[in-house]
Amino acid sequence: MLGGADRGEVLTQYADGVAGRNADIEQGAGRTAAALVGDVRATIYQLESAWVHTTAQGWQGRGLSLMGETPMSDLVFRRWRETEIHHADLGLGYSFADWPADYVRIDLGRMTAQWASRKPMGLTDLPSAALAVGPNQRLAWLWGRVDIAGLAPAGMS
Repeated sequence: MLGGADRGEVLTQYADGVAGRNADIEQGAGRTAAALVGDVRATIYQLESAWVHTTAQGWQGRGLSLMGETPMSDLVFRRWRETEIHHADLGLGYSFADWPADYVRIDLGRMTAQWASRKPMGLTDLPSAALAVGPNQRLAWLWGRVDIAGLAPAGMS
């Protein structure tokens, strides 16, 4: 997407959309931990190189993610988000309770606004049960990572 934005194009994040993303995940699911770590290292180096070489025009451009049109200037935050969420998903002693306060503050504001945007006007507050738990748990609920007693899943992920 960044390369396309540099050229004034709007490219998709995944060539085959959701199906392509899911196929890539499935293909890699049975690989060894060492192979997966190697892939993560290689892709972060590729991503950081793309960030370094992206022009001002590229950073002002847009791309198409699975969630719709995405400003390129948001990609650094999205990578941070992806890292925090999936690190907790691994179940290796790091959980949503360990998410940094700055990340939680920023993403909770974003996800709460996104949740509210999907509701009828005037009914945009989070449910009281969600507001009764701490911010890390509330964000984890919005991301579909935990349940809150008495609430249906947020349906955001």
